[in-house]
Amino acid sequence: MARTRNTKLAAVIAQTGWSQTQIAARFVRVAAEAGVEEWTGATRSHIAQWIRGVKPSGQAPAILCETLSRGLKRPVTPADIGLSDPDPAAATAPDWAVDTLVALNALGRQDLDMERRQVLGTAAYSVAGLALPTQVWWQQAPQRAGARGGASGRKVGDSEVEAIEEMGGFFSRRDQRHGGGHGRTAVVAYLASDVADCLNGSCASEQTRRRLFSAAGELAYLSGWMAFDDSQHAIAQRYFALAVKLAAEAGNPALAAHILRAMAHQAVDLGHPQQALSLAAASVDGERYRLATPREKALLGVVHARALAAAGQKREAAAALLRAEDDLADAHDGIEDPGRVFFFGEASLAHETACTLRDLGDLTGAQKQFHRSVRTRKAAAFSRTHAVTLGYLGAIEARQGNVEAACATWSRALDAMSGVQSGRARETVLTMRRVVSPFRNRGIGAVAELDARTAALLRTGS
Repeated sequence: MARTRNTKLAAVIAQTGWSQTQIAARFVRVAAEAGVEEWTGATRSHIAQWIRGVKPSGQAPAILCETLSRGLKRPVTPADIGLSDPDPAAATAPDWAVDTLVALNALGRQDLDMERRQVLGTAAYSVAGLALPTQVWWQQAPQRAGARGGASGRKVGDSEVEAIEEMGGFFSRRDQRHGGGHGRTAVVAYLASDVADCLNGSCASEQTRRRLFSAAGELAYLSGWMAFDDSQHAIAQRYFALAVKLAAEAGNPALAAHILRAMAHQAVDLGHPQQALSLAAASVDGERYRLATPREKALLGVVHARALAAAGQKREAAAALLRAEDDLADAHDGIEDPGRVFFFGEASLAHETACTLRDLGDLTGAQKQFHRSVRTRKAAAFSRTHAVTLGYLGAIEARQGNVEAACATWSRALDAMSGVQSGRARETVLTMRRVVSPFRNRGIGAVAELDARTAALLRTGS
């Protein structure tokens, strides 16, 4: 049976200026980010077949749209490339025009439904939508904020908001200790039920309404952060988008900055420096930075430094690091910080500073800062980050040629991972195995022991 050439797809590919081989390589990267293993082996022949009219299957249409969106720096839809029946996952990129409560209800149902979660969990992280949080939604939100009509009939007062804030603090502390893979479903269920019902209710005052939307925004952010930590990047992106919208409706620029900082952190980790820098710059712009407390300013600033380093702006990154240090030095007990920054202190600043220096090529400086982070952190309360820090420190030691020291550090990291469910922590384990692989047959006892421990941990998934 003769097939009709997909001229729309061919035309969009031509606009990118990429060859079919280059398209395939970028397609594979997006598939890997999304965790869609069936498409991480795609080649030029797949691209050629799709142009000839063979319809891509499974998650491929969504991945192809995201790949082309990145190349053209604008959204590319299935219809744009001649695919009228896209996979459901194609619809999982953030939609900034959707009403906040509609978005919350839809995302919550999708995340809690096991069958739908599989689609959501294998969707691609979308770079195309990252420019929209500040350029579009933030300007539109103040006009939309007064539209709430108390549709549920529920009366919401300060006591209800305080309960939501307390739950947010509880879940946040659990995340710091046990990782994003532990208890995220409970956060989502609470957000999609009790919190959504309050958002749809009638608040006692405008101040209460703003507090309510801020508390909901922090929970949506936490859902996104936990998904990010568990390497569920598309889900994380959706929750971050929702959280920015809630922060905007609350009129809370500092909270919006906090969320944009998280989005920048995710973009850095996934290898999108320009998008990360745009988000980080937005987080420290204007009143978002000005209205933050010194502790939160330091957090915003150090992630901005990381984004600058990732983008190759060495001098600017160094200046941002100094500003972050100064901001944290200005923090003191007399200033009431928002609960969302309870974790950020000397150890966290040192960790992010080390990552910045590492990305700038200063391994000696990075090693010193990672040691400082390990030394000053309360490991029992912050087990997840402690394990990740030790993982990064071991990688630095290995790059400097000290494999046995790296194995000793990594052994401590594995000890810290007990009871932790974190995709980021798991990624450090994969790094350990990759680095020690060339040394497995050299009779180094520390390597053999580490190799056995990491293999066992990856088998059990704990």
